[in-house]
Amino acid sequence: MSEQHFDYPEVTFHPDHSGGTGKIWKIFWVLSVLTIIELALGYFLYVKHGELGYNAVLSTKIVIGVLTLAKAYYIVSVFMHLGDEIRNFIMTIVVPLVLFVWFIIAFLADGNSWKNLRNTNAGSRKAPTEQVEGQPAEATH
Repeated sequence: MSEQHFDYPEVTFHPDHSGGTGKIWKIFWVLSVLTIIELALGYFLYVKHGELGYNAVLSTKIVIGVLTLAKAYYIVSVFMHLGDEIRNFIMTIVVPLVLFVWFIIAFLADGNSWKNLRNTNAGSRKAPTEQVEGQPAEATH
């Protein structure tokens, strides 16, 4: 059977089988370097625990997160062959995934906010109240 060619570029598919072992080694080295950088940054945070400021820790964690997302993109694109698909199919998979992650983050933030607002230790202590000016503050344990 011959390969079908259509007039529409989004339907035409020309698989690239010319990579061979060179492409596999390139993927191996890219993922290895990204992983080594992530591990080095994580070890750096572990060793310098308590010595770094909040901004340094936060920026290092953001860099680790970006590297992790780059690895995830590379793995999905190459090993799961999503990079060879048409744009509409890629969007069909990526958009719901992004929305799902956004929902998880939103629900966790909302749940944490609710926990902090309602945390009275199961009723065993009073919820914090505002101190009225001129009256002594109540002692809480």
